[in-house]
Amino acid sequence: MTAGKFGVLFEPVRIGPVTAPNRFFAVPHATGHGWNQPNGAIALRAMKAEGGWGTVAVQITEISPDSDMGNHPMERIWDESDIPRHRAQVDAIKRHGSLAAIEIAHGGMRSRNMITGLTVPGPSNLPVMRPEVPRQARAMDLADIRAFRRNHRAAAQRALTAGYDIIYVYAAHGLSILSHFLSASANRRTDEYGGSLTNRVRLLKEVLEDTLDAVSGKSAVALRFSVAKPGSLSALANDSEGRDVVEALAELPDLWDVNISGWPNDSATARFAEEGFQLPFTDFVKSVTSRPVVGVGRFTSPDLMVSLIRNGRLDLIGGARPSIADPFLPAKIRQGRVDDIRECIGCNICVSMDAYGLPVRCTQNPTISEEWRRNWHPETLPAARKRRSHLIVGAGPAGLECARALLAAGDTVTIADSARAPGGRVALECRLPGLASWKRVMDYRLGPIMRSAQCGLYLDSTMDARDIAAFDCDTVVLAAGSKWRADGVGSTSFDAIDFGDVPVFTPDGIMSACGRKLPHRATVVYDDDHFYMASAIAEHLCARGQPVMYVTPLPAVATWTEYTLEQSRIIERFGELGISIRVNTSLRNGPVLVDGFTGETMEIGQRNFVFVGARLPVEVKGVDQAISGSGRLRLVGDCLVPGTIQSAIYSGYGVARDILYGDNGKEQKRDRVVVETSAN
Repeated sequence: MTAGKFGVLFEPVRIGPVTAPNRFFAVPHATGHGWNQPNGAIALRAMKAEGGWGTVAVQITEISPDSDMGNHPMERIWDESDIPRHRAQVDAIKRHGSLAAIEIAHGGMRSRNMITGLTVPGPSNLPVMRPEVPRQARAMDLADIRAFRRNHRAAAQRALTAGYDIIYVYAAHGLSILSHFLSASANRRTDEYGGSLTNRVRLLKEVLEDTLDAVSGKSAVALRFSVAKPGSLSALANDSEGRDVVEALAELPDLWDVNISGWPNDSATARFAEEGFQLPFTDFVKSVTSRPVVGVGRFTSPDLMVSLIRNGRLDLIGGARPSIADPFLPAKIRQGRVDDIRECIGCNICVSMDAYGLPVRCTQNPTISEEWRRNWHPETLPAARKRRSHLIVGAGPAGLECARALLAAGDTVTIADSARAPGGRVALECRLPGLASWKRVMDYRLGPIMRSAQCGLYLDSTMDARDIAAFDCDTVVLAAGSKWRADGVGSTSFDAIDFGDVPVFTPDGIMSACGRKLPHRATVVYDDDHFYMASAIAEHLCARGQPVMYVTPLPAVATWTEYTLEQSRIIERFGELGISIRVNTSLRNGPVLVDGFTGETMEIGQRNFVFVGARLPVEVKGVDQAISGSGRLRLVGDCLVPGTIQSAIYSGYGVARDILYGDNGKEQKRDRVVVETSAN
């Protein structure tokens, strides 16, 4: 099938000495596998190539031992011993006709060197750019700079030997020594590499020229560069300097990969940034250079992609998070299956894994990072060995994903839900400020369910244990979800609270707009969950005219959102809305709030009190006894154990595969470290 009106997206693009087969460019991003778990990373990137991404790039790849970024599992190309691993990756990507790109880099002041024990190099004698790491960088002298250039050149030559088509010079996100030299804040030098912008850009220009010379026209050289100043320590001195750098280097690289500085800005969530949010900052690049330009902005709309190409704003459509959510996005567009795209919802669960140094996960795509380990494919499921029928109780994210997978394998499914609309928690949460895109979780799964002749969806249908037991099916899957607790039990306190006569509201009641309405008076939102929910509820109530105070027992607002890069945005939003903040303040019997700094107490009194703490699984009483037969009853998602929406989707898919193929009994593959031995 032809690409039709989207044909321009499938035109080849010349990038220096190589040609990309189409305009879809899977830009570099961390996978969480690192140099010592190559099989998982190789399979993940090969899946993108299979899915039609014309160029597939490898994440930050350390060029030398003094660029050790542990605990983050980066790639390495330190010496010749790393080449076979990269060659295997190149082969896997090229097998599907895609170009293979690699982002070689030195982390500079973002390195730790805690494993190698080497000093951290940087432009100046300053602390490393991680406040929680008690280390400082040492100002590089001219001999150090020459050594860095030699190391970078050698890494580029090794990448060429491995077969990469495009080799990146990396000066973005504040994660590169080159961006640190560009920064007037991080670069306090007074020699030819510091002071004026001309001096600060000198090293980047030299490294670009070194790399172009090293590859000798056999591979393309790309420059990844952040054009805007958002205020981070490694940003440019002002917004205009971004344009000045592009103008100074305009025709040097074969490809410009442009974004905005600071990872929280470059990877902003859907809650705080719309699709294409980077374009106002990066649009100018096309007018400055004749080289092709790739840009990102969480692009999921094919119509917008076409518009960007036809209007000369980009030459290649970059995707990190969209390529994680749907590795087959290009193939679906080419085949005219736009409605089947598994759109990124911009939740940054993928990003959060980087904080732990773990393989990437995705709310929309449960198969990511499981391509090699569990042999999971995002688009295909083997036919069921025996056609069977299943009852799924609950049409939330776990139930819908389980149903979708079972139907894809050819089984018959009946879904029953007591609500009047499908979607479970997603249908409620997508009503909160900034979370509208989360409806995609429901829509993606409802599409094939509603089209299937082998599935029945029954809403406003409450089933008890007897109803379930009487239903004629091979398997019963309980996906009844969970409810927010109103008893004071949360992440920091496992003891129930005596609330006396104070009415306690939970997110369930507020989101469903049923039951008791909050009187119009001051409202306390108490956060002992520490992810997005309490802040979203506070914003929701504030928008309805409620004076809101956000309170948490931890020392920071919405602590876990630091990992999804939202914490600073949430605090900023609170300031804009006039939501007051009290941290390190705990809930006690009475109920009273106790300031952990001063010991002062505040009675809840006549204030509304919204408690956001732990959740309890929804149970169907007696169902265990009513359902007979080994393995016939399964629990999935929040009714098994409350968690994130990603966890629910992963659970639903995993249970479906276990029903179909007995996956849970299969040994999962793992990369094994070879122990070197020496003769005595």
